[in-house]
Amino acid sequence: MRIPISGFIIQSGDDESLHSHRLYITSWNGYPRQNHVHPMSGVTSIDDGHSHQYASWTSPAPTGVPHVHGYNMMTYVSQGHTHLIQGTTGPAIAMPGGGHYHVFQGFTTINGSNPHSHGYNGRTGNEVSTM
Repeated sequence: MRIPISGFIIQSGDDESLHSHRLYITSWNGYPRQNHVHPMSGVTSIDDGHSHQYASWTSPAPTGVPHVHGYNMMTYVSQGHTHLIQGTTGPAIAMPGGGHYHVFQGFTTINGSNPHSHGYNGRTGNEVSTM
């Protein structure tokens, strides 16, 4: 079975070792797809005697089809440093009143005067249309 799709690809990362692409689908089976994002925020685990807060938005993804979202953000400063949080959410989980959310988890980059990382996990907020 073939389903016609259209969209665009964006190169992300300037460093050759971090070179990647993101695909954004704009139509699925001949029908336009509205994109959406999700808010996400939380507090990392306590490591090296402190934690970090974080808050941002997921990358856009098409509405109405199975999907995941990428995310990429910096934590707030704590103990004089920040950490990078990046990854991909899990698949969409329907909410009883409509809409959906995604779960996410991972570890930050290793930073700080005493090099360490933090764990993080949570669930996004409900979808917000980008159109």
